[in-house]
Amino acid sequence: MSHRTAEGGHRPVLLQEAVERLGVRSGGVYMDGTFGRGGHSRTILARLGEAGRLIAMDRDPQAVAAAQVQWGDDRRFVIYRGAFSMLERIAQQTAVAGRVNGVLLDLGVSSAQLDDPRRGFSFLHNGPLDMRMDPDAGESAAEWLNRASEKQIADVIYQYGEERYAKRIARAVVTARAAAPIAETRPLAAIVSHAVPTRERKKHPATRTFQALRIFINRELEELENCLDQCLRVLAPHGRLVVISFHSLEDRLVKRFIRAHARLAPPDPQAPWVQSHESPKLSVLGRAVRPGEEEINLNPRARSAVLRAAERLP
Repeated sequence: MSHRTAEGGHRPVLLQEAVERLGVRSGGVYMDGTFGRGGHSRTILARLGEAGRLIAMDRDPQAVAAAQVQWGDDRRFVIYRGAFSMLERIAQQTAVAGRVNGVLLDLGVSSAQLDDPRRGFSFLHNGPLDMRMDPDAGESAAEWLNRASEKQIADVIYQYGEERYAKRIARAVVTARAAAPIAETRPLAAIVSHAVPTRERKKHPATRTFQALRIFINRELEELENCLDQCLRVLAPHGRLVVISFHSLEDRLVKRFIRAHARLAPPDPQAPWVQSHESPKLSVLGRAVRPGEEEINLNPRARSAVLRAAERLP
């Protein structure tokens, strides 16, 4: 995730911290699972020598087009259009599986997506209620919201948005769509605002609902779980995994995954006398990193970012 700088570029969150944790070596092989607008990729490429390789991916066609314009003629770089759950398949395709020195995942939405009203990620500007990271695949948020049951809507908003007024919001959505389909971002934000009885400081009442719909529509948590398992297989011994998350559900997944693989497998409760031969696969690299005050002031979107890193054990 990034934000727009005064020059109109995009500055990624926790950039230096992420690249330091990756430990980029000039001849190494790296994978950027979420290219976005290339802030992290640019810094990784600057540290790579001629023998180094960077394999990027993004499911947003606009991100892929931007990458090809920037580095289409750089032989060290290649980008694939696809979700990061394709990580292992792409590593096999490019013959780097098992010898990747670092994988970077910068979760959430990029500023380019948030700032484009046509994408429907934000209620700050009115636009079609789409929210798909790949606009050519799957169902838009509007299509789902206008056909789902009240219970399904409430479950999604509660589960992925951790929204305590999920039932009220779902009821309001179903009532509103009976009069006319909900097709745009601003009308949905207004429906949610009227349904939520209390206000969180510095947070729009529709924030959690929009976040929940985006995570659900793009299957973000399933994609992440899938990708984390694949990282264990694509990383070389001493290869590093660096993940920046912006949501407590994502961060919990990452934290549990690293912890689970950084310790010995627990004994089988059915046969506690049997010794596990499985040794830890990861070692935790330092503590979780959060942005400092200066970065948050420059980019309020960085506020919820958490970086976690681990190293693949031989």
